Amino acid sequence: MTTSGETSSTASEMLEAAQASQADLPTFTGTEVGYYFICKKKLWWFAHGVQMEQGNDRVKMGKLVHEESYQRRKKELNIDDRIVIDWREDGVIHEVKLTDKMEEAHEMQLLYYLYYLKHWKGVEDLRGQIDYPKLRETKSVELTPEREAQIEQALGEMQRIVESNRAPEVAWMRICVSCSYVELCWG
Repeated sequence: MTTSGETSSTASEMLEAAQASQADLPTFTGTEVGYYFICKKKLWWFAHGVQMEQGNDRVKMGKLVHEESYQRRKKELNIDDRIVIDWREDGVIHEVKLTDKMEEAHEMQLLYYLYYLKHWKGVEDLRGQIDYPKLRETKSVELTPEREAQIEQALGEMQRIVESNRAPEVAWMRICVSCSYVELCWG
């Protein structure tokens, strides 16, 4: 039998452990990881509270496709306000995207989800799949040691970018034309 002093000590130890565990979580969301691979300046704006996507037509279209596609699947599993999984089925994490034009960013975002689940939640042996319903295509993604190292390198670089007082300089890209941040970057 435990005394009340032992119980409160154990409870406070558990609370401290939970808080420490939460403090060890990476500060980045899946969206931010995707932005890093699209445009480092977009990542900086977003991380500093400038969120221009709400009025963007492409973002609205992506949300519509996301809502209308795969309606029978359980959607939007939010984990720690860091990653949002569209659905999980048979050991596969699914991510729905409008087009494959930013395939590297989509792939790295999904790899980050797998990395996060492995390293912060202890869930291993998952695979990822990007679903492009409008294209009727899918792409499989697997977290290999090489991909883990790539994610870790990106997280370190992302930390440097968001801690900077100034947005990084970037070159004009074709995607700038349809980016919701175009006015901020190029006036």
